[in-house]
Amino acid sequence: MPEDQNNKQPQADPMFMSLLLSLEASTMQALGKIINPVTQKTEKNLQQAQMTIDMLAMLEKKTTGNLTQDEDGLLKRVLYQLRMNYLDELNREKDRPDSESGENQAQSGESSEESEADSREDENNRKNQ
Repeated sequence: MPEDQNNKQPQADPMFMSLLLSLEASTMQALGKIINPVTQKTEKNLQQAQMTIDMLAMLEKKTTGNLTQDEDGLLKRVLYQLRMNYLDELNREKDRPDSESGENQAQSGESSEESEADSREDENNRKNQ
């Protein structure tokens, strides 16, 4: 074998990288950080976000030593970013004076959440202008 091939880093699997980015996007959507492309509204479901974060943490544990440097780096970055955003949303819920129990807030489909999502969408639109 030529010497170049021995020193070559293993290539990151594009499908694994795409999976991580897809899970990151869906979790950010569940955190109410990005707009749902189907409904064109921001929606929050903290329970769903936590489940996906836990699933990514399980993937990290189960794939230890099996990932390329790029795959491992992306997984760690995605987990860190999602965990920080999840904590941010939990703190926002705790700081709200009219806050309900965390269990009720995590459920989707409540009319109060829809109005809150509309308010966040308006706020996001103002920030992006």
